[in-house]
Parts: sequence; C-alpha cells; structure tokens
Amino acid sequence: AINIQGTDHHGTIARVRAGLQAANVGIPEGYPDYLLHTMIRVMRGGEEVKISKRAGSYVTLRDLIDWTSKDAVRFFLLSRKPDTEYIFDVDLALAKNNDNPVFYVQYAHARICRVFEEWGGDAAQLAGASLAPLTSNHELALMQRLAEYPDTVAGAARELAPHLMVHYLHALAGDFHAWYNADKFLVDDEATRLARLALADATRITIVNGLALLGVSAPETM
Repeated sequence: AINIQGTDHHGTIARVRAGLQAANVGIPEGYPDYLLHTMIRVMRGGEEVKISKRAGSYVTLRDLIDWTSKDAVRFFLLSRKPDTEYIFDVDLALAKNNDNPVFYVQYAHARICRVFEEWGGDAAQLAGASLAPLTSNHELALMQRLAEYPDTVAGAARELAPHLMVHYLHALAGDFHAWYNADKFLVDDEATRLARLALADATRITIVNGLALLGVSAPETM
C-alpha cells in the first residue's frame, strides 16, 4: 500500500504507522509507504488559476481532464517528483507541437505507424532482419536508448518514481525524431530497409509499453 497525501499532512505518517504497530497484528514496521505531494499551480490563458480552500475556489482533477485530456493530465502530473513545485499549463497541454511533451511522445508513435502503413508489409517478417546495416550515430543512439528500457522500468518501480518513465519516453521520442529527420526508412536496399523498419518497430513497441505503464494511450494517427 502506498499512501499519497499532500506535504502539509506529513505529521500523519508517524501517527498512522504507530497506530498500526499498536494493533499488534503483525503489520511490518514502516507500513504503509508514503508519497507526499506539493501543491500544484494551474495556469490557463497565461494567468494562474486562483485556488483558495477558504473561499471554496479550487480546481479538481475532473476540471483538468475536461480542459485538456486524460492522457495529458496523467503524463504531466507524472513528469515531476511529487515533492517538487509544479505548474500545470493548460495551454501547453492543449498544444499540438513539440513543446507539448505528451504530444511529442505520442507523435513519435504515430510517425512510426505511418511509415509501416506506407511500407504495407507484415511486421512479422522483421523478426529475422539483420541489424548490421544500422551504423549511423542516430541509429546507435536509438538502440542504446532502447537497451536502457528494462533498467528504467525497474528503477521507476523500485524508487516509486514514475517520472523516470516519463523522462525516458521523452528522450526516446527525441532520439527517434532525430533519426526520422536524418534518414529515409523505405530505401531501395532491402537489407537496410528491413533493418531500419525493425528498429522503428522496436521503438514503437517500447513507446506503447511505456505509455501503457503510465495509463496513457498511443494513437496511431495524429
């Protein structure tokens, strides 16, 4: 169990744990785990949305979802450590450009899907493709990033730090976009074409899996 509360409730940690120990029913010491979140500021239309509990003025999670999207809310709120200051920029979450981090990652997936649509082949035939033709700096950087995925997932789980996954996916998308802008995938040479498609497909699968862990969709068209 992980108890998620605001930082102003830090005093409850010791009391709850002590109460559980006092029950003397075999609950481990230090249970439950805690994550304490700082308050989140919201910007909309270039101005801060004023929040006052005393005045009954506040922004709910439903408000953020209605103003933007479920994907944007999940991705944005998971992008920072819980104990750091964060400003949720509604206008940025709605932007359809590379400044919007969730758009940037999802667009990488959509680009790969478009490449495969243009190719028209069966991804299953890429399983035995040789990766020997992949020698450019962009290709090597992307393969290195893909190799880091298992350790990133393990570290995020171990440290209760989903922001590590967000940062990884953003970096992975950046590596892919750089490669996409530098090289053609559907070249005449079959060995090179299949190798590049295999690397693109591995990137697609990793993006899908990473976003799924965060509860964010991977649209095929954007």
